[in-house]
Amino acid sequence: MSEGIEPFDARKTVNLGFEEISVKLKWIAAVLAVMVAGVAAAQNINAAGATFPNPIYNRWFTEYAQAHPSVHINYQPIGSGGGIRQVSDGTVDFGASDGPMTDQQLADSKVKVMHIPTVLGAVVPIYNLPGVNKELNFAPNVLADIYLGKITSWTDARIAKDNPGVKFPSEAILPVYRSDGSGTTYIFSDFLTKVSPAWAAGPGKGTALKWPVGIGQKGSEGVSGMVRQMVGSFGYVELIYATQNKIQYGLVRNAAGKFVKATPEGATEAAAVASKSMPADFRVSITNAQGAGSYPIASFTWLLIPSHFNDPAKGKAVAEFLRWMLEHGESEASGMGYAPLPKPVADKVAQTIGKIQ
Repeated sequence: MSEGIEPFDARKTVNLGFEEISVKLKWIAAVLAVMVAGVAAAQNINAAGATFPNPIYNRWFTEYAQAHPSVHINYQPIGSGGGIRQVSDGTVDFGASDGPMTDQQLADSKVKVMHIPTVLGAVVPIYNLPGVNKELNFAPNVLADIYLGKITSWTDARIAKDNPGVKFPSEAILPVYRSDGSGTTYIFSDFLTKVSPAWAAGPGKGTALKWPVGIGQKGSEGVSGMVRQMVGSFGYVELIYATQNKIQYGLVRNAAGKFVKATPEGATEAAAVASKSMPADFRVSITNAQGAGSYPIASFTWLLIPSHFNDPAKGKAVAEFLRWMLEHGESEASGMGYAPLPKPVADKVAQTIGKIQ
């Protein structure tokens, strides 16, 4: 055999082959481990509830998914009543409502629920009166009496009194209300209960009421759609739905006696007093608030978050979204017709988020 030529060793070749295969198998195992970890880290979060904040929630959840691809929040705007029911039954990861849960609802819930305020919004009276281009003024007792069936025509003297110079058509008023459990109804009826003894003694306040007159429609989209179609109709929706659907909406007389148009600033002023004495659980009403510029049918809207998640990773994902909401989402509120949380409230919310487990 020639010098310098190493003899062929079949065993060494086989060993090298096994070593190469072993390295490849370890590499494949590592890649699969990373992929499995990625799947495990992905969070699909299901939520349902209020239609009032749906436009901004939809925007937030979309933006958050773009920035955090492993987290997807699927939100169904089924109304506040549905959101309360589903989070209480544990069939969604969290709910949403424009009206706070009652003490009884909290006691009956299968899970312990925390109220996390997100933004402020306004409910406005809407109407369909072709030929009337001026913004109409509505006194609180007039709003109540329309839905009590005491004011039935647009030519009623009490409507005319607050709208001098307006020529009203001889049209019957068709009141339109929410037929589903609704936080918007809660806000509107909470206001009426404060300003009308007859309303307080009758339908009262709640997410679902026994309405004396009118026709029910499901969702804010249903109410705004009916008012847009029916001449002479009258309803109540969130400010953003009125503006998006180009529906006429009126000014409402506040506690200071001034007719005020709904704006984010008016909702913020209404919340100013409440934010100074905000209860620890954030359940507070700000309708008919004091202040010359306060819009009287305004409210916080809340996410209903379980204080404990069976899946700690999901609880962490929800808490991280809420922190993002405070740091990034709030700045988008005003541009969409909502008002951001006052800073003192946002600071308290940040502390509460830390309690989610």
